[in-house]
Amino acid sequence: MVKKWFSFIGREIRGLHEAAYLLASFALLSQVLALVRDKLLAFTFGAGHALDVYYAAFRIPDFLFASVGSLVSASILLPYFIERFSKDKEEGRTFSDSIFTLFFSGMVLVSAVFYVIAPWIIPRIIPGFAHDPSLPDLIISMRVMLLSPFFLGLSNLFSSLTQMRHRFLVYAISPVVYNVGIIIGTLFIYPFVGVSGLAIGVALGAFMHMGIQIPFLIHEKTLPRFTQNIDWKRMGSILYTALPRTITLSANEFAEFGLVSFASLLSVGSISIFNFAWNLQSVPMSLIGVSYSSAVFPTLSRLIYEKNIKEFLEKMIAAARHIIFWSMPIAILFIVLRAQIVRTVLGAGKFDWADTRLTAAMLALFVVSTIGQSLIILFVRAFYAEGKTRRPLLINVISSVVIVVLGYLGIHFYYHAVIFRYFIEILFKVDGQAGTSVLMLALAYSIGTILNTILHWWMFERSYPGFTKPVMQTFFHSFSASVIMGYAAFQGLRLFAFFPQEKIWGIFMQGSCAGVFGLVVGIAVLYFLKNEELAEVWRTLHHKIWKASVPPAEVEHM
Repeated sequence: MVKKWFSFIGREIRGLHEAAYLLASFALLSQVLALVRDKLLAFTFGAGHALDVYYAAFRIPDFLFASVGSLVSASILLPYFIERFSKDKEEGRTFSDSIFTLFFSGMVLVSAVFYVIAPWIIPRIIPGFAHDPSLPDLIISMRVMLLSPFFLGLSNLFSSLTQMRHRFLVYAISPVVYNVGIIIGTLFIYPFVGVSGLAIGVALGAFMHMGIQIPFLIHEKTLPRFTQNIDWKRMGSILYTALPRTITLSANEFAEFGLVSFASLLSVGSISIFNFAWNLQSVPMSLIGVSYSSAVFPTLSRLIYEKNIKEFLEKMIAAARHIIFWSMPIAILFIVLRAQIVRTVLGAGKFDWADTRLTAAMLALFVVSTIGQSLIILFVRAFYAEGKTRRPLLINVISSVVIVVLGYLGIHFYYHAVIFRYFIEILFKVDGQAGTSVLMLALAYSIGTILNTILHWWMFERSYPGFTKPVMQTFFHSFSASVIMGYAAFQGLRLFAFFPQEKIWGIFMQGSCAGVFGLVVGIAVLYFLKNEELAEVWRTLHHKIWKASVPPAEVEHM
């Protein structure tokens, strides 16, 4: 039985698209559980104060994970592991033991510091809770969640070792069990200990995210151990390489941190609305951008190592084309069907129609930058494969500052520019509703992300001329088909309006039928355009990837 289990999780896939689709399948399962998680939270709390506390407690742990935890990310360590284990297994084990010892010690120290200063720092970085009676609950929840970046950081380290051996399934399952842990906290721990029970669920999920990889590492005899024999010079060189990436991720987290801080000063429930919409808009990025970028990253690293620049560019073009091919229609459908999506996923219990309308408007503004978010992940992986970490660092810092500044200015402009406010409210069908100023945070994020995408694209084209032309052909094909598809889906909402709109199942059926109708029209347009990506998708699915017995998809966690 054990042998069959390890044989199953050790299955391998060679092709980029096969790898990406298989990773996307597990990402989809994880996202389904994430939606179940959000459904439970929305049903139990609605977009209210208690849930604001829960989401606010995430901010510092998330920042620690994006900063300290990213030092052991696979995008940094994987090339080092491949190089050292290829030369000598014992040298590789010594190297991984050193990384493990330093990260474990450093993360414990940093977490302890933030545990102590939590009562002082939280009121200053999330000012909306400075004089709130629930501040003690927020502090306790944040302290519990400090376990999360510790476990997730170790999980990142372990994933580099599993990816090095071209085993991806065990790590692809990790996000699934992470969401299971949060659901357990919501259903079984919260009723007994309150909001801090949700935080315990997060810590449990992070532990499961890490723990599921340990049996495989033990089986392969690659589980890191504590050591005193640390090559400080080599560790210093890796830290020097990793720091730009860490600051890059921290810049993105800083932008989100700033937007949540602004949301804490707005109407009650603004933080919850922000996070619900954020989680929903992250689904396309997780299924497409992360899957393709993760699948192609080890190949890009190998091609750079072999100095095969021609094939490196070909892989980048293929990945970018398919990211756009999938992301564009999904973004359009999310915009057209936003109310149906939000009401189906979140609508029930204390999550009322007012919450639905506002979350749907936020979702539409976030989704505008979906393609950009996915392409940024790909560009960053490409630069990291080359060892060029300073370029994405500079670009991300600039765009993050733009996001925060636009968020601050946007809220003030929204309050003072009455005509602009009415235009936004009518455009997104939230006129007459309180708390609409939170929409400026999503708008600021999308503008900053689009700027980020343009800068990354320009920088990559300068380094590798010839990237833009084939990718833009796919962009225009996908854009044309998606616009027609979106119009068809919009008309489909009217066509299928006979479903009862006061029932969740009726809203779901209306949105599903309209979406399928739009997709059929979009596929037909692509077929008549003789779209190359559509043909590649058909060939890939025709290979029956779920039955493939060929080598590995390489995975990286974000």
